[in-house]
Amino acid sequence: MSSPPETAPKVLIEAPPRSPTLSAEVWNLPNALTLLRIFLVPFLVVVLLTRFSGREYAGLAIFLVAAITDFFDGYIARKRNQMTRLGALLDPIADKLLMSAAFISLVEMDPTHVPAWMVVIIIGREFAVSGLRSIAAQQGVTISASPLGKSKMISQVVAISLLILGHELGEFRLIGTVALWVVMLFALISAIDYFGKFTRAVILPRR
Repeated sequence: MSSPPETAPKVLIEAPPRSPTLSAEVWNLPNALTLLRIFLVPFLVVVLLTRFSGREYAGLAIFLVAAITDFFDGYIARKRNQMTRLGALLDPIADKLLMSAAFISLVEMDPTHVPAWMVVIIIGREFAVSGLRSIAAQQGVTISASPLGKSKMISQVVAISLLILGHELGEFRLIGTVALWVVMLFALISAIDYFGKFTRAVILPRR
């Protein structure tokens, strides 16, 4: 009796892992919170610079909602593993837009207690650090965020909140001005820290 013909062994071919779809890259909760922060920026400026009763409280509420989204978008992205390239691009842009808009509006509202030269230093630091990190990235070097930068962000939120309230409630003006000086010092110290990292990572290795 002849033996049955041998059958060819089955080869299992695994499908390559699916790359994230465009909708998953763009339309997720962390990115929605970041976009909400950007969306709130013009409303914050209009409210703070339009004279009506209670504008300080309305402006403070808008600012705090926008600032809170800065914490939750990163937390949710890490928790749900929804960190995307779009989110990494938009998040620092949203932060800079929010803080710059708030400080510039405060200069217009109360130039005596919010001097323009201090705001220029604070905003200028943001552009300088972004430029250094961009140049480093072109050289294949990633400059990680500094803990001083996180402290600076918290101090900015506190200072802006106090200064907005101080425009309506005079007793907050002095502490708001002190907080603004703290923000400027944090900005200068963190800028020096970033410049040191940039020098060690990009400039010195070339020599």
